[in-house]
Amino acid sequence: MSNPLLHAYDLPPFSQIKPEQVKPAIEQIIADSRAQLEKLLGNPPAQWSWSTLVEPLDEIGERLSQAWSPVGHLNAVMNSPELRDAYNSCLPLLSQFSTEMGQNQQLYAAYQQLADSDAYAELDAAQQTIIQHALRDFRLSGIALPEEQQQRYGELKMRLSELQSRFSNQLMDATQAWSKHITDASQLDGLPESALAQARQAAEARELDGWLITLEFPSYYAVMTYANDRALREEVYTAYCTRASDQGPQAGQNDNGPLIAEILELRQELASLLGYANYAELSLATKMAESTDQVLGFLRDLAQRSRPYAEADLQALREFAASRGCSDLQSWDSGYYAEQLRQHRYAISQEELRPWFPVDKVLQGMFDTARRLFGIELREVAEFDRWHADARLFEVLEGDQVIGRFFLDLYARSNKRGGAWMDGARDRRRLPGGEIQRPVAYLVGNFTPAIGDQPALLTHDEVTTLFHEFGHGLHHLLTRVDYPAASGINGVAWDAVELPSQFMENWCWEPESLALISGHHETGEPLPADLLQRMLAAKNFQSGLGMLRQIEFSLFDFELHAQSDRSAREVLQAVREEVSVMPPPAFNRFENGFAHIFAGGYAAGYYSYKWAEVLSADAFSRFEEEGIFNAGTGQSFRDNILARGGSREPMELFVAFRGREPSVDALLRHSGLTEEQAA
Repeated sequence: MSNPLLHAYDLPPFSQIKPEQVKPAIEQIIADSRAQLEKLLGNPPAQWSWSTLVEPLDEIGERLSQAWSPVGHLNAVMNSPELRDAYNSCLPLLSQFSTEMGQNQQLYAAYQQLADSDAYAELDAAQQTIIQHALRDFRLSGIALPEEQQQRYGELKMRLSELQSRFSNQLMDATQAWSKHITDASQLDGLPESALAQARQAAEARELDGWLITLEFPSYYAVMTYANDRALREEVYTAYCTRASDQGPQAGQNDNGPLIAEILELRQELASLLGYANYAELSLATKMAESTDQVLGFLRDLAQRSRPYAEADLQALREFAASRGCSDLQSWDSGYYAEQLRQHRYAISQEELRPWFPVDKVLQGMFDTARRLFGIELREVAEFDRWHADARLFEVLEGDQVIGRFFLDLYARSNKRGGAWMDGARDRRRLPGGEIQRPVAYLVGNFTPAIGDQPALLTHDEVTTLFHEFGHGLHHLLTRVDYPAASGINGVAWDAVELPSQFMENWCWEPESLALISGHHETGEPLPADLLQRMLAAKNFQSGLGMLRQIEFSLFDFELHAQSDRSAREVLQAVREEVSVMPPPAFNRFENGFAHIFAGGYAAGYYSYKWAEVLSADAFSRFEEEGIFNAGTGQSFRDNILARGGSREPMELFVAFRGREPSVDALLRHSGLTEEQAA
């Protein structure tokens, strides 16, 4: 049978991809790539040019990416033991090939020659940025190291890729390994009908009576927010916050603790090998922030500004809980009493909002928002090769021309990685014949699925997450850069990549745009004015605690990678003593599930969310001044931010849009953390 991963395609042939085809395809493509590279460098021209060096390398990279991208996607959304084994078996091969490329002296010399040539001045700004970033990346791949140290670098990268994949797999396995079967309805008192229906559906899927509580986020969230049974909340909280650890009901199973220790040790060794004092310094070599002191100062300044509001939030929560008979507020109580207090103050809840946000109405309104802002149309494609019945495909049009496409996979299910994310399936690039390869993206969520005959009804929090991922998607899809190393999200500094995503969240809170994305799923009537006002009034409810929580995660991550003499547990404890106003119980093993930094790309970079939120809040403040649907302002954001990708440094792009460098004031105002708002 022909291997689909070895053939060119327009969209990935998901249904044809078999686990046993993965490794042979990757081995073949890497072997072919080595041969092509040897041929390219075997007879070098007297003077390298963009067309003789960078374009052939892009061709080599495209073939490997085209084969690996759908495999990585399927491993995340349709995980199976066979696919996982196939995926993991390729990680050492890919790591080794990447290291070879990064340490290829001939390739480095070719880039350096091009950078030093007269032809360099004739290249456009994006091409020059790509070459400078390539030279930087050669240095970060150990190009200048002695051979023995280069070999060690390769070993470290290979081992880290394996450990990070294991971390993710063990977290997924731990999440799926625990469930609670309930047959006594009174235990679920307080849960809304949507959560009960979901729990019934989960039980039926396993041929059980009653209800099934799992650690998939929609199920966990419903219990922690609405269950009146305190013992049930404590049990579910304990199971969730001890996943993949040495604590809790699965103690010692799928324990990520040893992986964390080894990952940190190897990252520190990698940084030292490249001449950096620690991994945080190495991380910043490709980011917008200039120093570890700058990042830590930024986070501690935000913590100091936020702490009084967080303390006030907690005091109000404790007093309210005490008035309801809970005088010893614990971590498994805070979500429950926060929801009770929100309803007490504002008579509003996520569940009350859910009927007004049917998924197709939200999508239609989100697309209309993008049309008004950026002049694009979006339409669904009915027929395509799906990996699951939930998968959908949309085209992005400018006029009558399709400029990009994206897949959508929104709902939580078994064998799917938790969280929400956007990933590139294909990059925009100009092909050798001159035509443009259109970008393709994946947008993935873990939202509450449809129950029975009803459409999927989203909470407003889920709507905001959808807009966030759509912002990443727009960044990838609306690029006008023709070179894959800087098109879309490629080449964008990690602490600036969250700018478009967090920026788009703002349209979830504006009455004018809320009218587009909401409508009752049965009647179609708009969100009632009183409900809208209550929702907006509650926007910054407990935002001090929320801000401090994110700063805690960011400080933990950065401090952890800026030192090497304390364990993850010790660093987390110290950070909590410094910034937390309500430390969790001693058995909490948050770090063992912190996939962002131990399995994703956020190591010594989780601060990027807050860093980019300063940018996004300030960027949106221009729309507040000029009109949230001002087409000219939207076009300026598209031209200066979305279209540019990684072609220029992010501060240059921000200043081009905003007319000045960013200020933290808009973020504090949007978060309700100013004296005027507190008053």
